Amino acid sequence: MIIAVLTYKIELSEVEKHLEKHRMYLDKYYSSGKFIASGAQNPRIGGIILMNTTKDDAQILIKEDPFFRNNIAEYELIEFSPTKYQVGFEQFIKR
Repeated sequence: MIIAVLTYKIELSEVEKHLEKHRMYLDKYYSSGKFIASGAQNPRIGGIILMNTTKDDAQILIKEDPFFRNNIAEYELIEFSPTKYQVGFEQFIKR
């Protein structure tokens, strides 16, 4: 499982111009089951994407993100293995 931490490199007003295409990118990978949750950081300096994939796969996937392609955000990928979680979350854990 991967936590992708996005940090904006440009002003929020410019980020907003690419948000619709970024959301379409997110929808694509929600449909495939590779993305579990996403949202803006608070304060809004970037975002978070929780991915059900490997780090190698995540590195490939982020290259499709309009935020990556347009040099809008930096990405930090944090890999972890959930060992404790709420009932029901096990459906999201790739074995």
